[in-house]
Amino acid sequence: MLSSSRLLSTTLASVVLASSAAALSIPPAVTGPQATLVVSSAMAAPDGFERPVTVVNGLTPAPLIKVNTGDLLQINVVNNLTDPSMFRGTSIHWHGMYQHTTNWADGVAGVNQCPISPGDSFLYQFSTTGQAGTFWYHSHYRTQYCDGLRGPLVIYDPNDPAAYMYDFDDENTIITLSDWYHLQSPSITGIAANDATLINGIGRYPGGPQVDLAEITVVQGKRYRFRIIAMSCDPNYIFSIDGHPLTIIEADGQNTQPYTVDSIQILAGQRYSVVLNADQPVDNYWIRALPNSGNYDLDTGFSGGTNSAILRYFGAPMTVDPTSTPPANPVAFDETFLHPLVDVPVPGEPYPGGADVNLNLALDFDEEAWRFYINGITFQPPTIPVLLQILSGAEAAQSLLPEGSVYTLPSNASIEISIPGGLISSPVAYLVEIG
Repeated sequence: MLSSSRLLSTTLASVVLASSAAALSIPPAVTGPQATLVVSSAMAAPDGFERPVTVVNGLTPAPLIKVNTGDLLQINVVNNLTDPSMFRGTSIHWHGMYQHTTNWADGVAGVNQCPISPGDSFLYQFSTTGQAGTFWYHSHYRTQYCDGLRGPLVIYDPNDPAAYMYDFDDENTIITLSDWYHLQSPSITGIAANDATLINGIGRYPGGPQVDLAEITVVQGKRYRFRIIAMSCDPNYIFSIDGHPLTIIEADGQNTQPYTVDSIQILAGQRYSVVLNADQPVDNYWIRALPNSGNYDLDTGFSGGTNSAILRYFGAPMTVDPTSTPPANPVAFDETFLHPLVDVPVPGEPYPGGADVNLNLALDFDEEAWRFYINGITFQPPTIPVLLQILSGAEAAQSLLPEGSVYTLPSNASIEISIPGGLISSPVAYLVEIG
């Protein structure tokens, strides 16, 4: 049975988040391992600027999928998209899932499956055995997830080794960070620049209306596990909460040794769990997520409540914005100090080039063709998904795509992959998925 203080805190957090979402007509929602996700077209104004969006069960961000480790996910995705100005095919990628023996469910259109056509559906089924932590899901059809099709996926571990460090870990302690564009993605030409930062689906843009910001309520003296998910298409963020150090205990689904910092640089697709101790005076405090790029100087600060949300202590004034400031000399996150909770043997020898196979992926961009290249090859999606063609036995994988697009790896071998950076806007971070 929940203690009265815990029940009060959970109820307050639910009320505050529901109130914030109600302004956008997108109440918070939770679904379990068996669910139907209906993808459809809608109009929304998460930062006060109304535009067409792609929603899931009427929501953006998409509903939280909340399961326990070992659960079998059975998610039926129904495509009801109708807006001709938007991408109408779809597919769903389950970001961070190993998909061991279920690569057909990985959701990459053109590689693992055909896009789901309007009026059709597709049942994704895969196990969470051996995985726990913070994940997310998003469209993997062209740039569709930038238009709203993205949401959190959390796999809880009843035997979490860090459970002694926090009092609360539920749907009210999830923090999503997203970039938002006033043009729908099919209409964007050139290099896209985001207009707003959305925290839990709500934000403000420079010069825009003072829409209500997302709020998270805490009770003084309690400890909270915040699961921070960068669901952005492009920018990375410097995330912090004024007056509150953050102790990292998980990164991308891997438990870590506790590491306390004041701010975290979080790149597109990354996830961190942090423990926040609500040990400060009862007041309101800014939650900050500063992007590294954006329109109208979005990336230069927090003027007018941009790039911000509110951490509100129970008992603090409900209608007053914070007046808090960040620390003068913050302890910044340094990845070299982040270590796994349990040591995992690293394959290969402990020096560059010490693997069985060493690959260098040199990235390039052709401004005239407006295409990216890896080792001089640009991806050309086949008319039939690669996996389907391989399973048919008709052709080898190497013959399905332009020469140089497929790298054959030996089984039970160590692989080293090097990716030089500095493309288009330097420094730049790349999200690379290997599945």
